[in-house]
Order: sequence, then C-alpha cells, then structure tokens
Amino acid sequence: MIDAPEISAVLPCYNEAENIEPLIEQLRSAIEPLGCSYELIFVDDASSDATAETLRRLAATTPCLRVLRHRRNFGQSAAIMTGYEAARGRYIFTMDSDLQNDPADIPRLLARLEAGADCVCGVRKHRHDSLIKKISSRIANAVRQWALKDGIHDAGCTMRGIRREALRQLIGFRALHRFLPTILKLHGYRVEEIEVNHR
Repeated sequence: MIDAPEISAVLPCYNEAENIEPLIEQLRSAIEPLGCSYELIFVDDASSDATAETLRRLAATTPCLRVLRHRRNFGQSAAIMTGYEAARGRYIFTMDSDLQNDPADIPRLLARLEAGADCVCGVRKHRHDSLIKKISSRIANAVRQWALKDGIHDAGCTMRGIRREALRQLIGFRALHRFLPTILKLHGYRVEEIEVNHR
C-alpha cells in the first residue's frame, strides 16, 4: 500500500453488493492509464445486504482497496466525510457506487484540478432518471440557486474532484455533499463545473 497516493477515490455505498466488483474494474480502467498511484476507499454505510462481505473478499486480492464500515446507517454525507478523513491522496474524487456515475469522467476532472481548480463538480447533462425525479431535482436546484446564488447547477451530483487542502474547511453535517461547492466558494476556493455522464 502506497503511503501517499496521488489519487483517492471515495465511494459511499449502501446495499450495492452487485455493483461493487464491476465498479472497481471500471475505476481501475479509468485511473491506471493516468500513471498515478491511487487508492479506492469504499465506505459501507451499514449495508444490510452482502456489500460488506463482497468488499472484504475483494480487498483480500486488491491492494489499492480500502474498506471502511459504519456501525449503523448515518447517510451519504456522513459516509463521504468518513472517506475524506481517511483519504491520503493529493486529489480526491467522489462518486456514487450504484454505477450511475461513470469512472471514465475522472481523467477530465483531474485535468481541471491540475489546471488550477480546487474543486470540479459534475453536472449530469443527460439524466437517466424518472420524470418525477428529474422535475423534483430541477425545482430543488432552482430554489437552491435562488437562495444561495452560488452558480452550482447540479448540487445532487456526487461526481466531484477536490484538492486535498480544500477539505480542511469542512465541518460535517447531514446533506453536506450538496453544499460542499458553496462552502468552498465562500472560503475563496476556485470551483468549476463540467458535464459528466449519467448512466
């Protein structure tokens, strides 16, 4: 295990047993061609299916895989914060574990971070969700934008890349992941957005 990898991928998960193995394969395919050292940190938020067993089995043969587990279900923001606290990489990426986010977007996020951004947020341009979910998300983002005026167009997209030093500004609270870009902007960090795949 490398002490200080260049990249950390933080993946909160809850009842994602069937998605873990293909996701790890996709992450490795996206990151290894970059030639960077990396770690994959899965934070199991007290899953009730075989997620924990699957992660333990895969960790035995995957040196870059680190597994953390909450004793009870605390929610996605808590799982992300647990991953952030454990991450050792210079650049830290987050994404959901349900295969809707595409690991192939990581090189594009990394390029923006290397160009000077402190945080790069994904914007799901072509969403593959139900009509009700799309409409409710659009309304929520509009209300949020009206109230905060932070220029963030898709606060619910977990696909993000962040410089390690920017995480020092964060204090954990429920739904933190939706407000993380706003908090970073308020502290003077450079936050950008790029379109990402949604599957």
